[in-house]
Amino acid sequence: MSLYLIILIISLAGPLALSFEKNLRLYKRWKYLLPAILITMFIFVSWDIIFTHMGYWFFNPTYNSGIYINKLPLEEYLFFIVIPYACAFSFYAVQFHFPKFKFNERWTKISTFLIVVVSLIVSLFNRDLTYTFVTFLVLPTILLLSYYFAREVVQYYLAIYPILLIPFFIINGVLTGTGIEQAVFDYNPDVILGIRVFSIPLEDMFYNFSLLLSPLALTHIFEMRFKKTNNV
Repeated sequence: MSLYLIILIISLAGPLALSFEKNLRLYKRWKYLLPAILITMFIFVSWDIIFTHMGYWFFNPTYNSGIYINKLPLEEYLFFIVIPYACAFSFYAVQFHFPKFKFNERWTKISTFLIVVVSLIVSLFNRDLTYTFVTFLVLPTILLLSYYFAREVVQYYLAIYPILLIPFFIINGVLTGTGIEQAVFDYNPDVILGIRVFSIPLEDMFYNFSLLLSPLALTHIFEMRFKKTNNV
């Protein structure tokens, strides 16, 4: 079994098992959450395939199964299901146990505005660094759409995201080479800023922000539309 697959199994095991916990009962949200994850997966896998074909990042065959689809190892496809699900579980668990742990309306608006402005500035001034440019262009797009269509999610997400960075640093740290001889996947230095936190490129923290927010916002939208349609 590949190291990449082992990391994914460990990441999923706890959240999946606890999804049936009698209070949280995340499984009841599956009909909204799973389609949201699949839509997000389609978008980010497409991005992944394009960047892999362009040589912007690459995968180490030492640490994956060797099964490739469109130049991506099988584990990479599973990544876009497992990690959003595991983080969605963490998000809903924090929201359930600490319902007041969120930004108020004013600070949500201010924070969203500042993140959007700073992201666009970073993107504008790094047009020659493709991963940096695209990451900081995608983030404000997803954040603004989420703010407009799923503001309640954004209020919680802005408060909870620093907590989600804890497993991010552990998982992405290993995947990018922390504690192992070579990285599971790595980046072409010509498309990133070159600033790393441990072994993780700075851009990954903001890529991760968009990747995790997208299914949460979509889940909220699907759930609200279902309730409206069925007058729940």
